[in-house]
Amino acid sequence: MLMDLAEYIPVFMIVSLAVTLFTGYPVAFVLSGIGVLFAGLGMLIGEFPFIAFFNIPARLWGSINGSLIFPSVPMLIFMGIALEKSGVAKEMLLGIQGLVHRLPGSLAVAMTILGILLAPSAGLVGASVATLTLIGLPTMLSQGYSKSYAIGSVAAAGTLGIILPPGIILFFLADLMGISIGPIFLSTLMPIALLAGFFIFYYMGRGYLDPTVAPKLNNERQVDFEGVLKNALRGLFLPTVLIISVLGSIIGGVATPVQSAAVGAGGSIIIMYLKGRATREYIHQVIVTTATTCSMVFFIILAASVFVYPFNYFGGTDLISGLLKGLELEDWGMLFIILGTIFVLGFFIDWIEITVIVLPILMPVLYSLDFTSHVGGQTALVEIWLAVQIALVLQTSFLTPPFGFSLFFAKGAAPPEVTLVDTYKGVLPLVLLQLITIALVATFPSIAIWLPSLLID
Repeated sequence: MLMDLAEYIPVFMIVSLAVTLFTGYPVAFVLSGIGVLFAGLGMLIGEFPFIAFFNIPARLWGSINGSLIFPSVPMLIFMGIALEKSGVAKEMLLGIQGLVHRLPGSLAVAMTILGILLAPSAGLVGASVATLTLIGLPTMLSQGYSKSYAIGSVAAAGTLGIILPPGIILFFLADLMGISIGPIFLSTLMPIALLAGFFIFYYMGRGYLDPTVAPKLNNERQVDFEGVLKNALRGLFLPTVLIISVLGSIIGGVATPVQSAAVGAGGSIIIMYLKGRATREYIHQVIVTTATTCSMVFFIILAASVFVYPFNYFGGTDLISGLLKGLELEDWGMLFIILGTIFVLGFFIDWIEITVIVLPILMPVLYSLDFTSHVGGQTALVEIWLAVQIALVLQTSFLTPPFGFSLFFAKGAAPPEVTLVDTYKGVLPLVLLQLITIALVATFPSIAIWLPSLLID
C-alpha cells in the first residue's frame, strides 16, 4: 500500500503546488517547501533513500555551477537597469518621434520602435512595460490619443523586447534546451520584425481610418529635418552601439555570453556617466535593484531544483509524458497542447517558473515529436524553431486579457483615468496579431530558422 502511495506523490506535488501558488506565498518558498516535504514523506514510507535526501544540496550547486549561461544573467540585469536609470529611453522616444511624426499614429509607431531598441533593458516584463508607460502614455494622452489605443500600444511595445536579444528568457531557454545562445538570438529577429511590422501597420491603418483615436501632432509648422536627425542620432547612437557590441560579440563568436554581458554592464555604466547619471545615488539604486532581482531569480531556480528532484525520483516526468502520449494525438496536436498549456500558465505564473519548472517536465514529450521534415532536416534547427515558438507563446500570454502580466504593469503605471477595460480593449487586436505571427512561424519555419541556419552551416 505504501508503494501505491509513492506512485501518487507526483500528483500530490502538482496539486499542492497549484493550490499554494494562489496563497500569496513567495514562489521560491512554495517550491522548496513542497520538495522537502514530499522528499521527507518518501523517506518515511521507505521509498526515498536517506542518502538521496542529502543529494539535494549537491544538486543545487550543480544546477548553477554547471551552467555556462547563468553567470551572465546578473550582468545582463545590471545592464538593463542601468540603461533604464540613465534616461536614454526618453531621448530615444523624442528622436524616433521626430523621424516618424508625419505618419498616422506616429506616437504609437515610435513606441513600437522604442520597445525594440530598449531590448537590453527588457529582460523583466514589469520594468520595460512600466518604463514605456511612464515615458510615452502621458504624451500620447496629451496629444488626444484614445485611451485604449494608447495604453494598448504601450503595453505591446513593452513586451516586444522580452524575447529579443539579449533577453534573459533566451539565455534560460538556451540553457534548458542545450542550444548555443548565438543561433537562439538570431532566430528571434525575423519573427519580432514581422510582429513589429504588423503592429505598425495596424497603428497606421487605424490612425488613418479613424483620426479621432490618433490625432496628428499639434505642431504643423515646418520641421527642421537636420535638427530632428541630430536629436535622433543623439538619442539612438549610444544604446545602438552597446546593443551591437553585446550581440555582435556573441553571434560572431568573438566572446562568450559571460564576456559579452560584462561588456554590456561596463558599457551601461559609461552611458550613465555620459548622461550625467553616474552619481552615488543612481549607482546605489542600480546595484540594489540588481541584487534584489538576481536574488529572486536564482532563489527560484534553486527552489525549482529542490522541487524537481523528488518529483522526477517518484516518476513525475514519466507520469506527465504518459498522460500526454495517452491522448494519442498527432505531432501537431501534441505541439498545440504543449504550447496551449504554456500559454495558459503564463497568465498565472512568471516565465521564470515556467522555464525552470514546467518546461523540464514537458521537454521529453516535446523532443519526441518529429518535425524534421517540416523544418528542413536538422535536429538543431528543429530545437531552435521550438524554442522560438515557446518564447512567442510566453510573450503573447503576458499581453492577453484578463490576466496578462503586462496589462497590470501598464495599468499600474498609467494615470487614474485609464481603466483596466481600456487596457483590455487596446490589446485585443494586438493579441490577435501575435497569434497570427505564431501561426506563421509554425507554418513557415524559415521565418525563425533562416538566419540561424547561416550560422550553423
